[in-house]
Amino acid sequence: MAGNEPGHDDSHWIVMPRKKSHREIATPGGSQRQLRVGELVRHAIAEMLTRGDVHDPVIEGHLITVPEVRMSPDLRLATVYVMPMGGRDTDEVIAAFERNKKFLRGEIAHRINLKFAPDLRFHIDERFAEADRIDKLLRSPEVARDLGDKKDE
Repeated sequence: MAGNEPGHDDSHWIVMPRKKSHREIATPGGSQRQLRVGELVRHAIAEMLTRGDVHDPVIEGHLITVPEVRMSPDLRLATVYVMPMGGRDTDEVIAAFERNKKFLRGEIAHRINLKFAPDLRFHIDERFAEADRIDKLLRSPEVARDLGDKKDE
């Protein structure tokens, strides 16, 4: 046992990380399969909303967009991002989707041929608010002044 001998030092060994397989390399938003299934789920939910298949007064009373659905790697969990037009009543809209989660999951199972119907989680899509915040920031007098100083150089 050379490692236990007095005066022996293993610190000169370099451990190289193992090479990742193509399945382990993360792509933005997930694998191609995750992205494809997420789009199928998004289209199914958007179609149900458009056709008025979800009978809930809150959902029926709002125009709701579904900009993205992210799937877990095992395709058993779908995180559905929704946004009511104008960003109004977001808490009520999320609560309405939670109330109708079982119905939506069953409809998705009928419309999409998957081994398992994914569990649904609903979140408000914050990208619109963030884009608006950045736009306002870029139009602020301070930023315009700073950009004006850069143009003079």
